[in-house]
Amino acid sequence: MVTITVNGTVFPVEPGARLSDCLPAHAAPETPCGGAGRCGKCRVVARGCLSEPSPEELRALSPAELARGVRLACCTRVLGSCEVFSGASAPAFILGESEALPAPAPMFGRVGAAVDVGTTTLAVCLYGPDGALLAQAGKMNPQRRWGADVISRIEASRRGEREALAQAVREGINELLAELCAGAGLAADAPDALVITGNTAMLYLLTGADPDCLAHAPFEADRLFGETLTGADLGLCCPGAAVYLPRCISAFVGADTATALLAAGLTEQPGVHLLADIGTNGEIALWDGHTLSCCSTAAGPAFEGAGLSMGMPGRAGAVDHVTLENGRLNAHVLGETEAEGICGSGVVDALACLLAAGDLDESGLLDPEPAQICGKVFLTQKDVRAVQLAKSAVAAGIVTLTHASGAEPDRVDSLSIAGGFGSYLDVKSAGAIGLIPEELVPRTRILGNAALRGAAMLLLDRTLQARCESTARQAVTVDLASSKVFFQAYTDCMFF
Repeated sequence: MVTITVNGTVFPVEPGARLSDCLPAHAAPETPCGGAGRCGKCRVVARGCLSEPSPEELRALSPAELARGVRLACCTRVLGSCEVFSGASAPAFILGESEALPAPAPMFGRVGAAVDVGTTTLAVCLYGPDGALLAQAGKMNPQRRWGADVISRIEASRRGEREALAQAVREGINELLAELCAGAGLAADAPDALVITGNTAMLYLLTGADPDCLAHAPFEADRLFGETLTGADLGLCCPGAAVYLPRCISAFVGADTATALLAAGLTEQPGVHLLADIGTNGEIALWDGHTLSCCSTAAGPAFEGAGLSMGMPGRAGAVDHVTLENGRLNAHVLGETEAEGICGSGVVDALACLLAAGDLDESGLLDPEPAQICGKVFLTQKDVRAVQLAKSAVAAGIVTLTHASGAEPDRVDSLSIAGGFGSYLDVKSAGAIGLIPEELVPRTRILGNAALRGAAMLLLDRTLQARCESTARQAVTVDLASSKVFFQAYTDCMFF
């Protein structure tokens, strides 16, 4: 064994191990490419007995960066004692919603927690028995070190890293629970009930279930949850707590969609209504007054800030909104500080403004390239193509669902946008770039993190479990992989 010092803390590691595999979860940089050396995001400063820079590093890093000791963690091998400095341990970010909810029949006696395990982020709300919100916070999902998308993580699980993936997300939940309980003057084991929602793959990876069935045809989940476990079963800091995992709809339409539908009250309304949870996975549902149809599109991590040259989550330093004023771009930066990068809502705004200014054409050609947004923040042609793929997947999913139900967009009474990214989205910009149909812009409402709100509703009213599970069972999943409508729409929606 040799020693590696990470941000001042010493760890023993095996010689020859990849640096990315040696870093603790709190110090691990994001790796949208799953450690393949393509994205160049897993940058750390490392000095000591290390492998020579790889061809991937020589392409991604400038001579000046290499001279300063900047390395790609996924490409660097530890040969002997070394020291690493990583800036990945970003503080937890505060969620946007802070309202109390009715608590007619809470699952807990002392305190309860609602948890949303997103592909990119974790979010937790702590509630008292009267429905009062005691505390809330979120952080990046520690599983990001295995890749920004569920497919990368499923493949990592199949390679033998299933337990490590489960341990990483459990530690992330425990850190948030401990932080929130401490802030409320409670012990970390105070929660006696939790509701944990997430997409189907995330619940597999949380529970340590084998996700192999999600990796190949016919893509049918052998476990759809709707189960109550204990905190001890999941290695949580509150071992005696009852932990309810809501029922998923299908292999790629998860419990997060079921809880978002509960929060939106979609199936309780007359008329035709759409719900789109836009994130790394675009999950879409349509209620036509009789049937609930759902689908899932692989939007990729672009809207979550990952995978872009200067993409980042929505925290201090991120450009979150861009406007066009007198022919020039004007950017707002979260935290009113110097711009470090750009998050999903800022990217959508920026592209809408570049379209209006004539610097971006309908095919996605960016000229001049790169496009400077603010200070050192820019978008490249490659970034534009990544957003085109993501927005086309979501838009084509909407087109396919409306076509399957016989409801053209002009017959849709409302479109609800859910998800952390959707909380800050400017719907006019979304319509301008074709992320959502322009005719639906006036009838679009922003729900925020509806999956988390639905989980909180289940936590505070146990009688809602039956309704949520019934909705999940009755929903019809539309298979986009075999839909000619989807493939035609995907091509058409690629244009801005």
